[in-house]
Amino acid sequence: MIKKNAFLKKSIKSVLFAGLVCLGPQNVMAQQSIFAPGWTMNTETSSLRFQSVKNEVKVESSTFGTYTGTIDENGEASVRILMDSVDTNVDLRNVRMRFLFFETFQYPEATITMQLDPAELADLAEVRRKVMMANYTIDLHGVSAEREAEIAVTLLDDNTVSVTSATPISLPATDFNLDGGIAKLEEAAKVDIIPSATVTFDFTFNRAETAQSYTTATNAMHAAAGFGNVAMEDDGDFTLAACEGRFEIMSRTDNIYFARGSSRLERESDPLLNSIVDIVNRCPELAIRVDGHTDSDGSDEVNQALSEARARSVRAFLVEAGADGTRVDAVGFGETIPVVANSSEENKQRNRRIEFSVLDQ
Repeated sequence: MIKKNAFLKKSIKSVLFAGLVCLGPQNVMAQQSIFAPGWTMNTETSSLRFQSVKNEVKVESSTFGTYTGTIDENGEASVRILMDSVDTNVDLRNVRMRFLFFETFQYPEATITMQLDPAELADLAEVRRKVMMANYTIDLHGVSAEREAEIAVTLLDDNTVSVTSATPISLPATDFNLDGGIAKLEEAAKVDIIPSATVTFDFTFNRAETAQSYTTATNAMHAAAGFGNVAMEDDGDFTLAACEGRFEIMSRTDNIYFARGSSRLERESDPLLNSIVDIVNRCPELAIRVDGHTDSDGSDEVNQALSEARARSVRAFLVEAGADGTRVDAVGFGETIPVVANSSEENKQRNRRIEFSVLDQ
């Protein structure tokens, strides 16, 4: 009886071994996650768009020029979007979106992470396409929010998969502290904007050959995306119209901060001021003036002196950071040119401002 059982166990092991040999490496791989060893986004065949509505009926569709994405072997999808690459097909509209709405000098990128369940997609090779609900986390404008979206996952071939929004995704501006940006855009462009956008995407991913090649491709992709200026604008010097438009937009940012009652710049002003240095240097034919303004609290004399000191502080920063000092002047106007009545704290905040004027040479 003992010999018979030993013979039976040996026979079973032989059958199992033979079965694995017959399955071959491809069929054994099929038992692994559909996402092994990892996938990287093909940005040339991918698309990401967001739609906004102006004046109730005018729909505008925009995109981004630079974004990257991966799906690891466990099904965690990650997309990184460089916000400076926003593309509305209009130069100054891009600048408004960057500086007034997204405030890219402070929040340079947005990220989206989504967990795809490999078990739920185990039969993707047979069915080719699945529509499913998926949870995702979006980090935008300094806010992290969890959302759910209906997506479609399609296996285009053994080494290519697409992840697509099955229905448009709504992102209200208020959820990401973008209400102030909406107000700035409305004032700058003189339009009414519905404070919500819809997002659609169609991302294509290519399977890596090995885990090492996945890591190498991911690192190279992120390095390339973070290199140089990704803004959708021409290289070199700006045209006269582009320069004038940029300084007008910079005057509306409201992102230059001083210590209370002081001309000392706060460090959180640095990112915007560094961006302005770049604009000054790319407008070599123009001279600009830094204009300081205050609210009506305090005496005329004190406000005049404070506005002058603040304007000089901004000029000093720009020159120290590399701007041509011979083309940058500074003037204070005190409380004499309010943009709104000094009737509330919010209005007073708007009147305490730095603007940039283009001067005739």
